[in-house]
Amino acid sequence: MDLEGGTHMNSFKRESWRTVLTLAYQSLGVVYGDLSTSPLYVYKSTFAEDIKHSETNEEIYGVLSFVFWTLTLIPLLKYVFIVLRANDNGEGGTFALYSLLCRHARVGFIPNGQLADEELSAYKKTDSLSRSGEGSIVGEAGYGGRSEMAPAKVKRLLEQHQVLQRLLLILALIGTCMVIGDGVLTPALSVFSAVSGLELSMAKEHHKYVEVPIACIILICLFALQHFGTHRVGFLFAPIVITWLLCISMIGIYNIVHWNPNIYQALCPYYMYKFLKKTQKGGWMSLGGILLCITGSEAMFADLGHFSQLSIRIAFTFVVYPSLILAYMGQAAYLSQHHIIETNYRIGFYVSVPEKLRWPVLGIAILAAVVGSQAVITGTFSIIKQCSALGCFPRVKIIHTSPKFIGQVYIPDINWILMILCLAVTIGFRDTKRMGNASGLAIITVMLVTTCLMSLVIVLCWRRSIAFALCFIFFFGSIEALYFSASLIKFLEGAWVPIILSFVFMIIMYVWHYGTLKKYEFDLQNKVSINWLLRLGSTLGLARVRGIGLIHTELVSGIPAIFSHFVTNLPAFHEVVVFLCIKSVPVPHVQPEERFLVGRIGPKEYHIYRCIARYGYHDIHKDDIEFEKDLMCSIASFIQSSTSTELNSLLEEESSKEDEKMTVVGTGHWLHEVQEKRGVDENENSDEPSKHREIQSPMIVRKKVRFVLPESPKMDSTVRDELRDLMEARESGMAFIMANSCMRAKGGSSFMKKLALNLYDFLRRNSRGPSYAVNIPHASTLEVGMSYVV
Repeated sequence: MDLEGGTHMNSFKRESWRTVLTLAYQSLGVVYGDLSTSPLYVYKSTFAEDIKHSETNEEIYGVLSFVFWTLTLIPLLKYVFIVLRANDNGEGGTFALYSLLCRHARVGFIPNGQLADEELSAYKKTDSLSRSGEGSIVGEAGYGGRSEMAPAKVKRLLEQHQVLQRLLLILALIGTCMVIGDGVLTPALSVFSAVSGLELSMAKEHHKYVEVPIACIILICLFALQHFGTHRVGFLFAPIVITWLLCISMIGIYNIVHWNPNIYQALCPYYMYKFLKKTQKGGWMSLGGILLCITGSEAMFADLGHFSQLSIRIAFTFVVYPSLILAYMGQAAYLSQHHIIETNYRIGFYVSVPEKLRWPVLGIAILAAVVGSQAVITGTFSIIKQCSALGCFPRVKIIHTSPKFIGQVYIPDINWILMILCLAVTIGFRDTKRMGNASGLAIITVMLVTTCLMSLVIVLCWRRSIAFALCFIFFFGSIEALYFSASLIKFLEGAWVPIILSFVFMIIMYVWHYGTLKKYEFDLQNKVSINWLLRLGSTLGLARVRGIGLIHTELVSGIPAIFSHFVTNLPAFHEVVVFLCIKSVPVPHVQPEERFLVGRIGPKEYHIYRCIARYGYHDIHKDDIEFEKDLMCSIASFIQSSTSTELNSLLEEESSKEDEKMTVVGTGHWLHEVQEKRGVDENENSDEPSKHREIQSPMIVRKKVRFVLPESPKMDSTVRDELRDLMEARESGMAFIMANSCMRAKGGSSFMKKLALNLYDFLRRNSRGPSYAVNIPHASTLEVGMSYVV
């Protein structure tokens, strides 16, 4: 059973126990690698400088009590039992929560949204806590009763105030940027902490010259292997994590029995009070180290798309959680009887490991740290892909490393940037204390963002009362705010790193989003009226040449200015014109049968079509041949289904409801057969029946696509003629026409606007082209220069 099997499992009651346990086993290697390695550095970071371990054991008992209740309240109660239920059609993460909110209230800034998008099957409104159980669907009509008054008021408040919408977007971007920052800090902290076991076998003067080079070599190898994909380098992940959890559990049980069987008393919350009372400010500042015990908890929600809720709950509740508690209790039991340890590194993980087992445990710890780092890096790639799909990150080259696991992607540019930053952190800090301070701030910020977004999900999506949402945000938010303050106070001691990283990524993401919106607004204001096109006649006043012209546009209605700009300077165009809009919608996946919206502009003899291809933020864009085949099939299906009455209805003025007159078609039709041949000679099929008309793609190297038009007495002659014209144009060739735009601010604009637009133009020129245009041959691509003055 592969990971893909858990992607679309929305009804856990139908899952067999074998499937659930298989997914739970797999989740150990993908989700919990980071969380399971936290015992390596928690106590060491906590007792670094702020507090000392005394003979009264009040400090170690208090820290253990904090660790236990933090693990119980945040990962177990908040994430496992509450946040996992707020999934977006099985997908999790910060942007999944944001897209969920955008569908329940019109707060999103995706400019080319349509009413037709809300009819997608994945666009459903999910109320996971309703009486009917998980996954029930609630329509907009649910806002009518008294119990829905509060959600309706919150919804109207958000929709009427653009400032609140921008704050919501910024909040989601902050969480996303901190996740990216965590992708830099967690590999450095995990690997360096695992390698630090060498400190017990050599002198202080020597180990500092060994730890950093070894950690850097491991990190370089880790990032260099990313292009193979998680499914290749991670086939041993689950056994490694299970071995590690079993190892720390057994060591923990041994230390409890051998050193202090009464250590369980420290689980009482009273020891937290005693700890803070004795240590005061130092104890409060040490919470930044205790916070590291929940690092990686967000991965349970972010990686939900690969598994099911039940499998993740089982893995954490019955395996990860008890193993971590035993490990921390074992360390505390050992330290409670060893107040003076003959090393300057008095409180690390390895001092509690029996001396005969230290080298094997060191090897397992390094492997477990690599697994945890791999999960964080892969999660960073995934969230950047989501941001790019929703127009919040510059276009980057995205490689799908597995044909089976949809969420596994590799982004070369981001990979090498992360590696350089990770090495810089490792070489610059060279100790777990400052790395822990930096990582802790990134972790707790993401959790605070999740808590804030979850409070809105409770009201808008789950239709619960505002009081319930306030209780949620007050209870969990107060705990996380306490840890956040303890981490922020250490700004100069390493916590500045995630802030600087997030600030840089935040500027890039917000500027890209701002520039994308301004560009779309310019296109919207300068589009050409359809009536202008209709007045030109069937020839459009031009010389119509053979072939198909695909005009790329972000508009979902109207004629883009690029078309009028082109025909004004070159009065000739293709006999078939397709205005192609490839857009992302705020859902994880769009079903193939719902992919395309197709409509006709003008009468049939104009041969002008509009085609909107919709993709979710986790969908894979097909290569050029596959996309071309699907596009032609969708237009052919639309032609076959159109009637004379529909033709008259399409002769309408440009309006906001134009998309409602478009037809949803899939990637094929029963009257329009598509055959694929790989490596076939042109003469190989010369014995095909002559009654079939075959069109072969001219842009073919290894794969040939044939469109077959069967003879059918039921097919209308005008439909057959239009289909024949389409196929003949396809046989003549296809050209992809897109704008090469230059953005600049109007005269008199503010300095900040000019700076933002200049930065956007720089990012656009130095980023990748549209993913769907990467594989199109240069001979078939035509760029039209456009100057955008906004």
